[in-house]
Amino acid sequence: MQTALKIDKLTKDYTIDFFGTKKKRALDELSLEVYEGEVFGFLGANGAGKTTTIKILMGLIYPTSGTAEILGRPISDISSRRDIGFLPESPYFYDYLTATEFLTYCGNLFRIEKSLLRGRIKELLRLVGLEQAADIQLRKFSKGMLQRIGIAQALINDPKMVFMDEPMSGLDPIGRREVRDIIISLRDRGKTIFFSTHILSDVEVLCDRVAILKQGKLAGCGRLSDLQQQSDTTMEVVAHNVDKEAVEKLGELAVSIRQTASGVNIRIRSEAELERVIQAVHQHKGGIVSVYPVKTLLEDFFIKGEKQSEDGVCGHPNSGS
Repeated sequence: MQTALKIDKLTKDYTIDFFGTKKKRALDELSLEVYEGEVFGFLGANGAGKTTTIKILMGLIYPTSGTAEILGRPISDISSRRDIGFLPESPYFYDYLTATEFLTYCGNLFRIEKSLLRGRIKELLRLVGLEQAADIQLRKFSKGMLQRIGIAQALINDPKMVFMDEPMSGLDPIGRREVRDIIISLRDRGKTIFFSTHILSDVEVLCDRVAILKQGKLAGCGRLSDLQQQSDTTMEVVAHNVDKEAVEKLGELAVSIRQTASGVNIRIRSEAELERVIQAVHQHKGGIVSVYPVKTLLEDFFIKGEKQSEDGVCGHPNSGS
């Protein structure tokens, strides 16, 4: 696979006092790779260093140390911006402009020919679902519409790679669904997408691989399925006709036990425990309704990574994985 983004030991320190003697490390030797054509999720709680990383990649701030390359060119090379698009968090646009006027302005910054630009603007408005709002001033746009016009401006130069900082932030469920659909359509068109977020459900739907950031350090990186395998696996047994004595016995074997409409739900960690639970249920004249593995959610690994980031889970994704 071709590498679209390569980050090597990227570090950023901020001065936090008047005399410049005290510093805070916002990013601590971050290293990762993003491959062409994938949707890469950059996860972390607020303040983890996600926006700092993206600002460095976009050339808005400078790193204290470390290097990064976008599409084979160092981020210090201004020409690396020609083939990328960028949607900042909570973007502000000239709200007295209409959608068409704003995209025309963005296209002129890239010196796109007028005849080509007109067709591209129509195509982008169709892509983000704003055809009917082409001549409406941005001040009349909803939050979701502003996010969509932000995505359109990020694509005006037909970039190979698109960076989005918290693209789902502040959106209602419908707005989030619309932005997710746009990201999927971009991947289908061969674009590489790098987006930061703390909304885990969006990551599970969209991403090929993810990196988890904790206080500026990499806590985990890889495919979702691989990260999920690193988390604890549990099983759940549903039993019925279980009396109080049996529930007390099962409680000694289970991680958790609770009564539901379908019966008693018993959470366990291993097959050995499963055999003992089944025997206990049968001994008390109960029955087994179902046995199934509990899918480990990304949230479980995210919490685990938050607690174990000092040790790190993987410092660099395996090439081609």
